Amino acid sequence: MSAINPNPVTNESRQSWIPLLEIAAREVFERMLESQLTSPTNSVIEDGLDITSMVGLAGQICGVLTVRCTTASAVLMASKMLGVDASQAGSEMWDAVGEVCNMIAGNFKNKISGMGDGCMLSVPTVITGADYTLHSLAYSGKIETRLLFEGKPLIVSIEVHS
Repeated sequence: MSAINPNPVTNESRQSWIPLLEIAAREVFERMLESQLTSPTNSVIEDGLDITSMVGLAGQICGVLTVRCTTASAVLMASKMLGVDASQAGSEMWDAVGEVCNMIAGNFKNKISGMGDGCMLSVPTVITGADYTLHSLAYSGKIETRLLFEGKPLIVSIEVHS
């Protein structure tokens, strides 16, 4: 898909980012994990999504990109990234899901014309547990895509600041 050049302040342009966000996630999983993300046939249930990785975006757009998944998915990501059995990958799951989030953020921003060099990324942060609420200052909209990784739910979203 070709890059687009939206005005990051408008809600309309943010909605046009949804397919770019999905493509960015799919490409990262295909290239780095040799896995195909699939579209769910039913609504994705958020119960059990107890791992959240966040990467901050600053520059032409400011906000937070998050990847939410289950612990089992995070372990599987680590297993696939490292080429080891899942039983050996558990201690690496936080690094793996953080790196996946970072790669999705980088891939996403490079899909928006002129944004690659105009937007910096923070170091990933990973939260374990599901009992929290993210409160983003100057919140002005959220876009997300819900996918399946090896049949398990995965939510990729961006909260944009105005």
